[in-house]
Amino acid sequence: MVIGEAKSDKAPRIARGLWIAWAVIVWNVVFDHIIVTAGRRVVAAAGLAAAVAIDDFMRPALARGLWIATAASAAILIVGLMFIELARSR
Repeated sequence: MVIGEAKSDKAPRIARGLWIAWAVIVWNVVFDHIIVTAGRRVVAAAGLAAAVAIDDFMRPALARGLWIATAASAAILIVGLMFIELARSR
């Protein structure tokens, strides 16, 4: 086995790991942003109304956050892994 071959096998694995890490980070940031935004709306609504049900705000935000964060991270993974395979085929 030539040293250059071992290095070329390592690069795609490192690239995959970095793309996966980026997708996980984006998932967390997007999900957190959506939940924080919903929390701010709850606080604003509580200032306007005497009785506010937190579930009316947070349950839809939870579902929306899961879907949007998953879609964003899936897009990153698909594009990243596709580019890695394209680079490997060259």
